[in-house]
Amino acid sequence: MTKLAKNTIPGKSKLFIFFLFLFYLINNSNISAQENPENNYIEIKILDKVSSKNNVLKIKIGKEYKFKNLIIKSLKCKNSEFDDNPETTAYIQVRDLNNKNNDEVFVFNGWTFASSPTVRPFDHPVYDIWLTKCY
Repeated sequence: MTKLAKNTIPGKSKLFIFFLFLFYLINNSNISAQENPENNYIEIKILDKVSSKNNVLKIKIGKEYKFKNLIIKSLKCKNSEFDDNPETTAYIQVRDLNNKNNDEVFVFNGWTFASSPTVRPFDHPVYDIWLTKCY
């Protein structure tokens, strides 16, 4: 019996170390995915008011995307950490290439919210933009 008791203690400690190592791997993979903006994308819907067509775009954070005569760039993206009513926010800059006014660099430059796009509306005569996802 003493031999059996001696063998169970190393087995339990190996199991504990295994779970500790597994927890460490899972925790570090989640942190690196959140901190690395190269892996993050936003998804936006663009409505062309003239043709009444919807387009869904997936834009990488930090990269510019040209859609017709708009250049769209997302600088930050964040999902809320609350489970009750999740909120998706993104910082977006939009330039209109047809706008030759040197005083106005961006048509839109600010935070946008998926749940309430009217808090900070994108005001353009041809297009409407809505944030749908951040991942």
